[in-house]
Amino acid sequence: MATEQQTKPVKIWQKNWVQNLLWVVAFIAIYLTVRPFMQGDVIQGEAPIMQVTSITGKEIDLQQLTQQDEPVLVHIWATWCPICEVSKGGVESIAEDYKVINIATQSADSEQLLEYARQNQMNPDIIVNDLEGKWMKTFGSKAVPADFIISPDGRIEYVEVGFTTSIGLRIRLWLASL
Repeated sequence: MATEQQTKPVKIWQKNWVQNLLWVVAFIAIYLTVRPFMQGDVIQGEAPIMQVTSITGKEIDLQQLTQQDEPVLVHIWATWCPICEVSKGGVESIAEDYKVINIATQSADSEQLLEYARQNQMNPDIIVNDLEGKWMKTFGSKAVPADFIISPDGRIEYVEVGFTTSIGLRIRLWLASL
């Protein structure tokens, strides 16, 4: 005579979907807790006057770029930043459709940045060397990557510190162009 095995009911918190949901909720809670620190004291309102030279010697003037009735993405990043590594392809893609100033902060000298750009298929004409972190401080960012979308009227419309998708940046750039 075969005996049937009796199974114990699984408690709700032992189910995989519940555990996964708890991990997601915990991640979101941690992210929202850390986010104010990441945003730091980022500037609002009028964008700073920014006349810089790229690592190839090309002059870049933020105010002149915004006068072309297009928004501008100011992307602050670092070669040592793993999140920046993930987002650099998206920023390069955006630079094909929008004006971008790509600021490498506290990373390397210009010659090393040129080599980094070559190895990573990046446009060196839009990369600015911010070895001392001047522009990062000017924009008030305490973390990288930091993205500032400047509207055609020269105002900072959107700020994102930390990871953001290229789709998210494209949507913000499009909204800033309206």
